[in-house]
Amino acid sequence: MPRLIVVLGDQLSPALASLQQLLPDDIIMLAEVGQEASYVKHHKHKIILLFSAMRHFAATLQQQGYQVCYIKYGDIAEIISMTDAVQHVLAQHPAVTTVIITECGEYRLQQEILSWQQLLTVPVTILGDDRFICDLARFARWAKGKKQLRMEYFYRDMRRYTGLLMQGDKPEGGKWNYDSDNRKAWPDWPEQQQPDAPLSFAPDAITAEVAELVQQQFAANMGRSDNFSYAVTGKEARAAFLHFVKQQLPQFGDYQDAMRLEQPFLQHSICSAYLNCGLLDVRWMCNKVQQAYQQGLVPLNAAEGFIRQLIGWREYVRGLYWLKMPAYKQNNFLHAERALPGYYWHGNTSMRCMQQAIKSTIDHAYSHHIQRLMITGNFALLAGLSVDEMTDWYLAVYADAYEWVELPNTLGMALFADGGMLASKPYAASGAYINRMSNYCKHCSYNVKNITGQDACPFNALYWDFLQRNQQQLSANPRLALAYANWHKRSDEDKAYILAKAAQTLDTLEQL
Repeated sequence: MPRLIVVLGDQLSPALASLQQLLPDDIIMLAEVGQEASYVKHHKHKIILLFSAMRHFAATLQQQGYQVCYIKYGDIAEIISMTDAVQHVLAQHPAVTTVIITECGEYRLQQEILSWQQLLTVPVTILGDDRFICDLARFARWAKGKKQLRMEYFYRDMRRYTGLLMQGDKPEGGKWNYDSDNRKAWPDWPEQQQPDAPLSFAPDAITAEVAELVQQQFAANMGRSDNFSYAVTGKEARAAFLHFVKQQLPQFGDYQDAMRLEQPFLQHSICSAYLNCGLLDVRWMCNKVQQAYQQGLVPLNAAEGFIRQLIGWREYVRGLYWLKMPAYKQNNFLHAERALPGYYWHGNTSMRCMQQAIKSTIDHAYSHHIQRLMITGNFALLAGLSVDEMTDWYLAVYADAYEWVELPNTLGMALFADGGMLASKPYAASGAYINRMSNYCKHCSYNVKNITGQDACPFNALYWDFLQRNQQQLSANPRLALAYANWHKRSDEDKAYILAKAAQTLDTLEQL
C-alpha cells in the first residue's frame, strides 16, 4: 500500500530521513504553495532558488523511477498551504495509508504539520532531521542546568563529538578557537590579487521558467529575476563549494570579517543558501575543509574558522531556537520599536556602509555575516529599530534565511533583544569599527571621525546615545564597563551635544 512522503522546499537532500526507506508504491510530494512563498516578502532570488531547486530535485527523483506528485505555484487555485496540498494528494490517491515527513525547520510550519494528526484521515509520522549533527534532544541535554548557553562550549563538544580538527582529545594546534586571527582588514592589493568571484551558473530552461513566474507573481518583491546565478542542483552546489575551498578558503581565516567597496563576496563561500535548503551536506563540507587543511592547502585559522561556523554556530542557533520557541520570538529586552527607514528596502542612503550592505542584499539576496551584524544589524541596534520589523526583514531578504537560523542571529546577536541569552554583550559599535574593517568610510559623505556636526557619521552619536538610553539594562554588563567608563568621563556639555546630535539623527532617520 502506498505511503505519501512529503518533502519541503528546504529538504532537497537525497539523505533526507523520509527518503531513506522508500518503497516502490510510495508517492513523493513537493509543492510550491502561496503561503510559504509569501508569509514574508521574500527576495526574488530566494523564491527562484527554491522553486527551481525543487523542480530539479523532483525531476531527479522521477528519473530514478520514483512516483512524484509535483504541484507548481498557481496550478491549482484551491491550494494555498502545505495542508491544502497534502489533502489534495490524499484525495487523488485514496489508497495512501500514512503520511511521512521529516521535521520542519520553522516553528510556524511545524505547528501546522502537527495539526495534520487531527485533520487528515490517515496517520502522520514525523521523523527527526538527521542532516544536522546535533539533534534537538542532544542539544536539550547539553543545555539542561546551564545558567548561560555559550556557543563556545557547545562548539567544543561538537568538535569532540565529530572528531573534526582534533588530535585525540586535544584540538588541532592546541587552541579551540582562532577567532582572534580572523579579523584583518582587506589590504589595498592590485587588481590582479583581488579574489575570484564565487562560482555562478547560467539559468537553464527550468530556472528561466521559474524566473519568469517569479517576475510575474512577485514583481514587487526585492531584487531582479534576470540576474539570478545561484546553483539549483546538488551537483552545481558541490562544484561551487569546491571552488570556494580551492580559491577563497586559504584567505578566509584572515579576512572573513573584512569589507570592501563594490566587493560583496571577498573570501566568502555564499554556500549557506545551498546548505540550508539541502543541496549541500554539512558533514561533507566539513570533511572537505579538514582535508584541505591536512593537505597543507589552507591554514588552520581558515579551516577552524569555517568549521566553527558550521558545527558551532549553525548547530547552536538551531538548538537554541527550538529550545526557546515560541516565547523567544516575543523578546524585546531593549524595547526597540522605531519603524525601519525605507532605505532598508531600496538602499538609497548617503551612509556608504549601509548603501553597500543593502545594495549587495538587493543584487544578490546575500551579504556576509559582518555586513549583517555590524552594518545593518548594528545600525538597527543603535537606532532602536523595531525587533519585529527587523527580524521579518532579515527573513525576507536573504536567500539563506529560515527562521530557525535567522531569528537567533537577528533577535539575539544583532539586536540583543533576548537580554544576553545568546550573546554576552550587545554588538554595538561606532563608525570606528566600520572604518577599521572596510574602506567604506573613505568614500562616504559623512566623516567617520566626527561625532557632532553636520557631516558627522550617524553611527557615532547613536552609539553613545544607545549606551545612555539603555544604561539601566546594560551598565552592569562587565563587557561594557570600559565603554561606560569612557562615556562617564565626558563633560556634561559634551554629553548634551552628543545626545542632541543623536536626537536630531533619529528625527531625520529617513533622510540619512
